[in-house]
Amino acid sequence: NVWGPQDEDAARRDFTVNAMYYDPQTQILVDYHKGIQDSRARVLRMIGDAAARYREDPVRLIRAVRFAAKLSARGFTLEPKTAKPIAACKSLLADVPQSRMFDEMLKLLQTGHGIASVQQLRHLGMDKGVYPLLDLIVARADEPMVHAALADTDRRVAEGKPVAPSFLLACVLWQDVLLAW
Repeated sequence: NVWGPQDEDAARRDFTVNAMYYDPQTQILVDYHKGIQDSRARVLRMIGDAAARYREDPVRLIRAVRFAAKLSARGFTLEPKTAKPIAACKSLLADVPQSRMFDEMLKLLQTGHGIASVQQLRHLGMDKGVYPLLDLIVARADEPMVHAALADTDRRVAEGKPVAPSFLLACVLWQDVLLAW
């Protein structure tokens, strides 16, 4: 792959705080999109026009939720222009391959910020119509067994222990299995 010059690579990044480069030999930080300023202000800002960037790659919607969930504990918030088009653009996710959506769902729920991700999905109007299995998890997240499974997954990640999607999915679908049984 040829990625082009550093400034072009930075422009392809989703968020300003993700588009900084550090050279350890010269100890110089290169910041093309005011990522340092946004980091200090604890703001997650999409590079460029957020709605246009979401149309370019709808998975950026899920990344915005994931980053907001992950960094909310550190006081970060989505910049209003980055957050505003999210709910309106979620229909774009229908064209994303199901395998990619499944992978993105796992990143939301199994990287240590599952409960915060559910909260962000609800807050940003992404609690329904994103991906059927994710919709079900969000709908059931307040049920004791599902909430405990999300909390346990977050804890295990924080402790450096492995997690498995089968555990979380079994907990989410347990009531359905019981009813069918």
